Amino acid sequence: MQIIRQLSALRERTRLIRESGKTIALVPTMGALHEGHMALVDLAKRHADHVIVSLFVNPRQFGPNEDLAKYPRSEEADAARLAEAGVTALWMPPVSEVYPEGFATSVLVAGLSDVLCGAARPGHFEGVTTVVAKLFNQIGPDVAIFGEKDWQQLVIIRRMVRDLDMEVELVGMPILRDVDGLALSSRNAYLSDVERRAALTLPQALQQAAAEIEGGADIAGALAAARERLLSAGFGSVDYVALVDTMSLEPIATLDRDARLLGAARIGMTRLIDNFAVTPKN
Repeated sequence: MQIIRQLSALRERTRLIRESGKTIALVPTMGALHEGHMALVDLAKRHADHVIVSLFVNPRQFGPNEDLAKYPRSEEADAARLAEAGVTALWMPPVSEVYPEGFATSVLVAGLSDVLCGAARPGHFEGVTTVVAKLFNQIGPDVAIFGEKDWQQLVIIRRMVRDLDMEVELVGMPILRDVDGLALSSRNAYLSDVERRAALTLPQALQQAAAEIEGGADIAGALAAARERLLSAGFGSVDYVALVDTMSLEPIATLDRDARLLGAARIGMTRLIDNFAVTPKN
């Protein structure tokens, strides 16, 4: 596996791949890799001849009071895992290579970026779409793999690709969970043992609410009960528990189409997200 830190070297590597008639899959990450990331790599290998993984802790998607400085970093271990998995190249640029002096351009998907996590983390998704657009331009992948745990992010990137006529296929990877049901996340490393046990309430509360809504329960009541269950379990605050249209992210008051039940809540110093599909009965 080639570790690449300069854009000129990255473009030379991708040029050689294309000249050989082979395809490229991109797996964007911020490192601190876990089994969920490696599942993304495995899926990417099924979609293209070569897999390029990016490892870049993107400062533009962190707010001023968020965890950029303490975000978990394990570059050497991450590189070893990716090499063992058969990744072709690891794109691991310094910040100056991605955002050179005088960088002044942003990519914003209006509307979709303002709700849910966007309301709780102003500017977050503008940072995400800007760096993802740069990655697509830098690498020119045929396909890019994203996890469905951050459903809003996937919806926003799909809209960006559509609106800007980007020639890349997006593939969503279903959420991977630990044996106890908690969605895999690099931020789980922040949790104390007590917080880790309490964090299980997030998937449990969302899954119960989803089942109740599919069974015909009042949607507003089911959402309110899920929020209260999270607070009672020890979550310090709940950013949202919302039932939304799968593509527009608009709130749904009646389950008359496929929906997604999304939740974000904070326990201790850690913000966790999760989601479940909700399908109307025929």
